[in-house]
Amino acid sequence: MRLLVVEDEEIMGDALVRGLRRSGYAVDLAVDGAAALDQATVNHYDVVVLDRDLPLLHGDEVCRALVRDRIPARILMLTAAGSVAEKVDGFALGADDYLPKPFAFAELLARVDALARRTSPAVPPRLTVGEVDIDTARRSVTRAGRAVRLTLKEYGVLAELARADGAVVSAEDLLERVWDEHADAFSNAVRVTMVGLRRKLGEPPVIETLRGAGYRLCT
Repeated sequence: MRLLVVEDEEIMGDALVRGLRRSGYAVDLAVDGAAALDQATVNHYDVVVLDRDLPLLHGDEVCRALVRDRIPARILMLTAAGSVAEKVDGFALGADDYLPKPFAFAELLARVDALARRTSPAVPPRLTVGEVDIDTARRSVTRAGRAVRLTLKEYGVLAELARADGAVVSAEDLLERVWDEHADAFSNAVRVTMVGLRRKLGEPPVIETLRGAGYRLCT
C-alpha cells in the first residue's frame, strides 16, 4: 500500500517517512500543500497523512480539494491544536481521522493501519488464497501452516496479488502500489522481487505469470 506524507517540517517529515517505510508501506513525501495536491492527482494513494499548517496551500484547503475531486485516499490530519472545535472542523472538511501533535509514532501507525484497511475495496484482517494465508495486521505470511519470511517488498507484492482476488496485476501496477515515487519505471525491481517471493513460497508455484499482462495468485 502507498501513502503520501504531507509535512513541511523536515525532521518530522523524514522521521514519519522512515518509520512508515520500515512498517511496510511505500511512502512519498510532499513539503507543501500545492505539491501534495499535484502528487495526489498523479499517483494513487491509500492514505494521506496531512499536516494542517502548511506553506503555499493550507492543509484545510488540501483536504477540501481532495474530497471535492473525489480522490479515494483516506485522510489523517495532523495538527498542533487538539481542541474539540479543531477536530470538528477537520472532520467537517472530510478528514477520516485526526491526530493532535505531539503524538507517539505507534499511535499514528495504528491509525494509518486502520485507515488503510478501510480503502475501497476494504482490506480484511486476513487474506487467504489456497494454502497462502496473509495476516494484514501483523504483516505475516504462512503457507500450509509454514511461516514464510518475506522482505517488505515481497510482502507488498504478495498482498497486492491477494487483494486482486484472482485478477491479473500488471508489473506497472505493482510498481505503482508497492514502490514509491523514486522507483525507476524501467527497472527490473518487480521481476527480481517476484523471483525471491516465488522461491520462498515454495512448490508447487502459486504465482502465475501471464506474458505481456502481469501476475496472478492462484489457488
